[in-house]
Amino acid sequence: MYSTLNDKAIGAIMLVISLTILCLCLVAIVKLLHSLLQGPIALIIKKFINADLPGPLGYLAIIIGAGLTIIVQSSSIFTSTLTPLVGIGVIELDRMYPLTLGSNIGTTTTAILSALANTDGLRNALQAAFCHLFFNITGILLFYPIPYLRFPIPLAKFLGNCTAEYRWFAIVYILLMFFLFPALVFALSIPGWYVLLGVLGPVCLLFIIIGVIKCLQAKRPQSLHRKLQDWMFLPQPLRSLEPYDRAMQKVFFRKRFQADSTEKTDTGATSDRQPKCYLYLQLVYD
Repeated sequence: MYSTLNDKAIGAIMLVISLTILCLCLVAIVKLLHSLLQGPIALIIKKFINADLPGPLGYLAIIIGAGLTIIVQSSSIFTSTLTPLVGIGVIELDRMYPLTLGSNIGTTTTAILSALANTDGLRNALQAAFCHLFFNITGILLFYPIPYLRFPIPLAKFLGNCTAEYRWFAIVYILLMFFLFPALVFALSIPGWYVLLGVLGPVCLLFIIIGVIKCLQAKRPQSLHRKLQDWMFLPQPLRSLEPYDRAMQKVFFRKRFQADSTEKTDTGATSDRQPKCYLYLQLVYD
């Protein structure tokens, strides 16, 4: 129809069309599941999926997640389908965590099958596929068997509550963690590892110190100095997102990015919004 367009222009047009269709389908899935999974059906699903299994049976959710992902041959399809169920409260966040871990194992079978179909360079292909498999297995062994090491769940809840209160936080988080931060690491790695270590080393050390202080504030505040028992001694931009929220409202000339009053509890604190929590659970794990 448009013979004057080159491949780049056609690719850009198809990219916009595909992203639009993808967003519409995701919105339709959420609305459809929200309308179907109500009343007795939701109670039955909650009873069986969120049931606490004793002992080693607790790992059954990982096996189920891996098996279902092998069937649909895509972890993205599996997680995208179950995310609305977490959002409407049918599946709990703690139960979705092992299902997500299992789906990351199931998705490696596609690479293994592709490697087995390769007649030339079979050894190298299998090595790459098994690197993907054992990387995900190692992550599960690190962050699931010991309950104290399941910190992606509280991180997901923390980031989800931030997004529930400040809608722009999700966009900024994705831009920083998926684009700007990897680009910065890549740029610093070009001169050499010593430049990367010299710049990011103090930053990582600072985050470790902040994490230790946060843990002590929650568990043993009396062991800290009086000023370190909270963050009130810091300027507001370093301890609150309120200044940035006011700036975002001025940029967009409206309060659309601010949470609705209905999303807050009677005490004024934001409620635990599971759609955002599970979104950040997947982001943190990946």
